[in-house]
Amino acid sequence: MCFILLFSAVSSPTEKSLADQLEDLLPQTQCTKCGYPACRPYAEAMADGRASYNQCPPGGIEGVARLARVLGKKVIPINPVNGVERPRPVAVIDESLCIGCTLCIQACPVDAIVGAAKQMHTIVTDLCTGCDLCVAPCPVDCIAMVEYTPGKTGWDAWSQAEADAARARHDFRTLRLQREKEENEARLAAKAAAKLQALQSETPLSEEEKNEQARKKAIIQAAIERARLKKEQAEKDDQ
Repeated sequence: MCFILLFSAVSSPTEKSLADQLEDLLPQTQCTKCGYPACRPYAEAMADGRASYNQCPPGGIEGVARLARVLGKKVIPINPVNGVERPRPVAVIDESLCIGCTLCIQACPVDAIVGAAKQMHTIVTDLCTGCDLCVAPCPVDCIAMVEYTPGKTGWDAWSQAEADAARARHDFRTLRLQREKEENEARLAAKAAAKLQALQSETPLSEEEKNEQARKKAIIQAAIERARLKKEQAEKDDQ
């Protein structure tokens, strides 16, 4: 009997948390229309009761029904505060007006915009989730949202495969941005440490030079300490 119980415990798959289950049912447009910065935070808010399950317009009423089944609740209309169910839109850039500012690239949560600084940008239509987030930052109003799935809304306009792919791109982008931030902070810390070392090796000749050297050292040491505290806080947040 003990052997059977042990085998059963080992072979049982790990159950997903409620937040994981709810996130799996979201369309992964990462549009923030639900009131949260991405689909994952919204799923977590639903799981702990901070958010309702009718705040995702891209998922449509079918999306509400999916979430309701997991939560054991009845299907309710989408909250109009968050928007309305509509055909899937995609962004289109008027390339003749684009000035290559990269603001739309920075705003896109799924890396669906191609371009570089001072070069024309373009949308990869098949990757665009229709989140609208690239429109507002554009300083020359060269981005428009156009219907991509006329007559189809919600999950009729967006497949599970597309949602899974968008989620993967969003997660990869998040990791990349975090890595780039950490690398930049490490470069700045190394630069500050080298500058401090150079200052310490200098031999001031006058009292005025001594005071100036002390002032610079204090500024650099304060910057290094801020970077250290910031790194410690980031490590705590990751735990």
